[in-house]
Amino acid sequence: MFQTVGKSVPRKEGREKVTGQATYVDDITFPGMLMGATVRSPVARGRIRNIEFPDDLPWEQFTIVTAKNIPGQNSVALISDDQPYLAGEFVNHPEEPVVLLAHPDKYLVEKARQAVHLDIDPLPGVFGIEESLAKQQIIWGEDNILKAFVIEKGDVDGVWEEAAHIIEGEYRTGAQEQLYIETNGMIAIASPENGITIWGSMQCPYYVHKALLKAFPLPPEKIRIVQMETGGGFGGKEDYPSMLAGHAALLAWKSGRPVKMVYDRAEDLAATTKRHPSRTRIRSAVTAQGKLLGQDIEFVLDGGAYATLSAVVLSRGAIHAAGPYHCPNVRIRSSAVATNAPPHGAFRGFGAPQSIFAMERHMDQVARAVGIAPEELRRRNFLHAGEATATGQVIREKVKLEHLLDRALELADYHSKTKAFAEQNQHSRVKRGIGFASFMHGAGFTGSGERYLQSVAGLEALADGRVRILASSTEIGQGTNTILAQIVAETLSINYDQVEIPRPDTNEVPNSGPTVASRTCMVVGKLLESAAIGLKQTLTKAELLDENYSGGDFAGACARYIERFGPLKSFCQYQAPPGIHWDEETYSGDAYGAFAWAVYIAEVSVDTVTCEITVDDFVALQEVGRVIHPVLAAGQIEGGVAQGIGYAIFENVVWKNGRMANAQMTNYIMPTSVDVPRIRVYFEEIPYEYGPLGAKGIGELPIDGPAPAILNAIENATGLPVNEVPLMPEMLMRALERAKAPLEASVG
Repeated sequence: MFQTVGKSVPRKEGREKVTGQATYVDDITFPGMLMGATVRSPVARGRIRNIEFPDDLPWEQFTIVTAKNIPGQNSVALISDDQPYLAGEFVNHPEEPVVLLAHPDKYLVEKARQAVHLDIDPLPGVFGIEESLAKQQIIWGEDNILKAFVIEKGDVDGVWEEAAHIIEGEYRTGAQEQLYIETNGMIAIASPENGITIWGSMQCPYYVHKALLKAFPLPPEKIRIVQMETGGGFGGKEDYPSMLAGHAALLAWKSGRPVKMVYDRAEDLAATTKRHPSRTRIRSAVTAQGKLLGQDIEFVLDGGAYATLSAVVLSRGAIHAAGPYHCPNVRIRSSAVATNAPPHGAFRGFGAPQSIFAMERHMDQVARAVGIAPEELRRRNFLHAGEATATGQVIREKVKLEHLLDRALELADYHSKTKAFAEQNQHSRVKRGIGFASFMHGAGFTGSGERYLQSVAGLEALADGRVRILASSTEIGQGTNTILAQIVAETLSINYDQVEIPRPDTNEVPNSGPTVASRTCMVVGKLLESAAIGLKQTLTKAELLDENYSGGDFAGACARYIERFGPLKSFCQYQAPPGIHWDEETYSGDAYGAFAWAVYIAEVSVDTVTCEITVDDFVALQEVGRVIHPVLAAGQIEGGVAQGIGYAIFENVVWKNGRMANAQMTNYIMPTSVDVPRIRVYFEEIPYEYGPLGAKGIGELPIDGPAPAILNAIENATGLPVNEVPLMPEMLMRALERAKAPLEASVG
């Protein structure tokens, strides 16, 4: 059916990466380049009294920048614009930037960074969700609330008396570090006369462009942002690069020389954003047969000291909090609160992994209370086409959740293993268990977000038949360059090798929106598909191209058109699919154009003596529309599941007065290849009418399901209803001791 789509063609950037030819920001040098460094706050909250420079260093050789040297707005433009580039009077979290230094000698600049003394009067801090909600100190606005949403459907208050069962639970998730292979890095050249050029590791060039426009008195055309090869992002290079680009540009602006700033791993871990910690409370009204009558959900995120992206993370988390279930009465009260920790930000799934963890753990508790199997409870409550989500969005897609569940259970041999493990566990210290999670994930920006962005992407045909993709969407390891080229090649009926995708450069490509939210393939890919159709129509109308043409015919048509009429380009701007309506005031309506749907099943072993948890097998089944590139799609799922395993049982951010106390790879533990089982990836394909060649989003989905599936499996193995991740061995040990204490007391 397809020539290119559905095939695992070679990656566009693959050769350069495997041969070492790919150029990352730290590979670049310029004549006279300075090395930049950041002096950061040692306290969580306080008033800056003085900045002291000891006499034993040649400070006249350094470029020094403080808040008073910023020529424009001292805030990183994003949503609320509340985070300063450099603290001026107050600091609000540990590691907050206060002073910037630059010098040609990177070792001397590091020595100077350590020598600068910040004289700060400490103020009381707020650490954690409970403290912030208790308003022990007001650190932001009037009530510590960074953002709040309420989603309401039906009459939640009227359902409790008719319920046969009322089940309540509290569920918590911790922070998680994105842990991209390449740390944050930027190079800046800046002057009032020539403007600013930034080369860096980033996901969103136009975010950086927007931020620098407010920090410097320059017109848009004098700010240029170029994405270099980027070694991973996962959301961690969505908003933070604007901060680092601003710092490099400030030093370059003052010094008149190129400035490079590249974080080492410790600084990157300690100072940049992480996944928001969360607390979710759910109260469910259920019939005797296990049908959901009502759900009252409170969803709270720890936003850290500044708002940054907390609003969009909270939004997505709240919308996904009710899960893929039909419930006539739902209320979701959500808020992001301020604390004196570095701001939390985007991380793959952004908000959905937190709320989906809570709902999928809760559904197992509901099943136990009702007295039916977890899979049967899901079947009785799954959403179907024609039914509405918590926001009132009527599902128009073909939804096959029962089929996904049945197929996943069969692939995992769920029922026979459940029975076998129950028998084995009676006589073994190593308990085995199996658990699952069913979930969905909206593709693209929430609600009116895509309309607001008005993304543009285009194509330029060259005289030799090559076609250049013009888009700011970034390749960060996920395969953007490859799949977008496949979509264009397929639509134009040309060879995949004829399609090129240049490096994103704001001087060269339009704003196709940020590379986030599972939107690149579905949204930008659709724009490029439409642009390709427009290109064909242009050549056809010029009577240069017949209906049935070859790649050679296409090249000839392009050459003749360009010779006669000049450049051959085609652009397309985003238009929402028909029937999509969202009310920002009531937070209701069509939250997403499409959802991906999934059932994940985890098999675990739990050593009840050492409290070691091992994931032995993992089945990941999902429906994501058309699969453009099978190998890359499977890789996305495998990577997301591996991160989800880390989220569930390995990656524990240890906080001490707002600071990450384990900011090293030796004590922030991520799963390695020996800790991850064989991840068995399967797809169902139901083409989405408004996606390119039927594709939907895929990148965010796989992080949502692993943690609840693993915790459900651990409960199946041990009988312990632990409702917090990451579940570390010491936490499991305490849970085992608590479970043992009543038994020992009754025996005594």
